[in-house]
Amino acid sequence: MKLQGNVIIVATRNKGKIKEFSHAFAPFGKEVVSIFDYPELPDVVEDGKTFAENAMKKAKEVGDVLGMPVLADDSGLCVEALNGEPGVYSARYAGEHGADEDNNRKLLAELEGIRLGEDTEQPLLSSAQFVCVLVLYDPVTGQFVETRGTVDGWITSEPSGNKGFGYDPLFYVPHFEKTMADLTLEEKQSISHRGDALRQLVAKLQ
Repeated sequence: MKLQGNVIIVATRNKGKIKEFSHAFAPFGKEVVSIFDYPELPDVVEDGKTFAENAMKKAKEVGDVLGMPVLADDSGLCVEALNGEPGVYSARYAGEHGADEDNNRKLLAELEGIRLGEDTEQPLLSSAQFVCVLVLYDPVTGQFVETRGTVDGWITSEPSGNKGFGYDPLFYVPHFEKTMADLTLEEKQSISHRGDALRQLVAKLQ
């Protein structure tokens, strides 16, 4: 699949994700446009059982309406001590319209009392993994391109940092010895699940 033109439509209203996509595609001369620019689009019900199902559904539904290639992302946090939760429900862990702070509070409440390590200044509650699945869909050809990125880390007992979004303040990255929310955008993109998936996608498109 070849991306024509200088614009990439991303099927998200998450401002944090839009910022990361814009940063990733800027070196290729691509401008990222989100569905904020298409208010007439209906909301896509994310009822898939996997990240891939949700990403594919979002890309196809939005792409078919617009008649243009669309990139969709579905991502989330999988915590080992919680048997992979919150997973595909990460964005709405504390309720359908749960704010990041509410989701983080619920995660810490679920992990309360679990101690698996004291290797950093902040106690580590559980190993965890961020997962991102990207799907690029071209409605003209019906072709899909899918990539999956991951990053491993730990959940801390106290949030730290203000540069990220979602669960970033609780996700400790051993490589940098910081939480994801303490990293610069360049540092985060170099190791994050979304950065991993984006690098794979760019490689496939090239």
